[in-house]
Amino acid sequence: MFSTRFHRLVAFRLFATLVLNKKVENTSPLTLVVPEHILDPLLASANCAKLDQALENLIETAKTPDGRLNLASVKILPIILDLIKCQMSSSNHVLVTLSLKLLRNLCAGEILNQNCFIEEDGVDVVARAFDSISFDTNFGDEIIEIIRFGLELLGNVCGAGEEHQAAVWFRLFPVVFKDIARVRVKKISDVLSMVLYSCCNGSNEIMRQLCEVQGLQIVAEIYNCFKRWSRGRLVVGASCKNMPRGILFFTDTDDIFTLENEFLLSVLYETLNKKRNELVPKKFALSVLGILKRVVTVVDFFSRGQSKLPTGTPAVDVLGYSINILRDICAQDRVKLRSEESVTIVDLLLSSGLLDLLIDFLRELEPPSTIKKSFPQESASVQLKVCPYKGFRRDIVAVIANCLYGMKHVQDAIRQKDAILLLLQQCVTDDDNEFLRECGIWAVRNLLEGNEENQKIVAELEIQGSADVPALTELGFRMELDPHTRRAKLVNISPC
Repeated sequence: MFSTRFHRLVAFRLFATLVLNKKVENTSPLTLVVPEHILDPLLASANCAKLDQALENLIETAKTPDGRLNLASVKILPIILDLIKCQMSSSNHVLVTLSLKLLRNLCAGEILNQNCFIEEDGVDVVARAFDSISFDTNFGDEIIEIIRFGLELLGNVCGAGEEHQAAVWFRLFPVVFKDIARVRVKKISDVLSMVLYSCCNGSNEIMRQLCEVQGLQIVAEIYNCFKRWSRGRLVVGASCKNMPRGILFFTDTDDIFTLENEFLLSVLYETLNKKRNELVPKKFALSVLGILKRVVTVVDFFSRGQSKLPTGTPAVDVLGYSINILRDICAQDRVKLRSEESVTIVDLLLSSGLLDLLIDFLRELEPPSTIKKSFPQESASVQLKVCPYKGFRRDIVAVIANCLYGMKHVQDAIRQKDAILLLLQQCVTDDDNEFLRECGIWAVRNLLEGNEENQKIVAELEIQGSADVPALTELGFRMELDPHTRRAKLVNISPC
């Protein structure tokens, strides 16, 4: 059957080895291509004659803490790494897939295996397994499983601490991570985002690198894959929060806002909303204000919004999420940027024009629906803007209310800008702004608390012809409309 003496000799030795070890009838073809120093301990540990079945058995064993600890005691992990090394050039990916799955289980919370993985240069072995895959072709299920199990393994290893995180990051970033991100398969992008998040967790240096150009390119690829898939939002949120100027999708020169912009801000809003006690970077807060200032130049304020956020119109959504993010940032009113600094984040935002911008918004908007319904529908001499999304006016008032809380110089600024009446006008219900009345009352409370000058101005409002606005009557005020400008103003009706 063999044409040369060499082939006959190889066949004879292989046959003799299998006979002596009594493995012929139960051995699969996979076993024939594995060296004995790898094969024998795996079969013995699993008490099995087939290599693929042995790996399956060990995978099950490694699902329990005791099983992982027992396999660590017999140092099974280095053998699995050797198995992957000898299979990298094989076109049959079964053994590599099973090996990565077993390593994933072994490193799931077991520090002995996690440390052994690093000591045996396991990160490099996995990286080389990834490198052996061509990322330019359409993947079958086997290749997808290799990448997925490999990433899950690395994620488990990162759970052991900073040293393990650094080992994974500096071997795979940026080239291997970028190649994997370009696959754009949900189950891969999903796990990749978790690995990146695990690498960054607690490491300012790794987070800094993720937020630079090469790292943000990886984030962009992940975004393009899953858009709104929940797990992937973690890494986008983490990276966005640390981007000094949102350079990935918000450049300083472009005033064209896309779905990518809306998505990133929505993720960022959710991230900050869940971590309200965490201090945001100064540059980040100012960057969001910069985005707000730019987006107002492209939003159509004469087209009434028909829905809440998200509206599906990128510029409008960027506007809304920017305001909401600033609202949450300003809730940290008395948090110092550093312990030795006296300037708060609110102060920084106000000195950069936030209050002027918000007051201009309110001045240019038409009156709330409750006020409009109280007056004859006559043509106004000035065309007023409308809310581009439902909740726009309420969100503006909420930001102002947070800026006012316990901040006398902000209270004074409202008075100096002749905006007290403007703010009082927001204490009404409005069809397009749910909870506007509650936000308005909160803002007025913060405006007047402990500020005698502001209280005096409100008390000295003259009573004139007014509209019947029950919500304001409860507070001791009534609303009247200027017959020339069609703008509403509030007057005090409480007893002197």
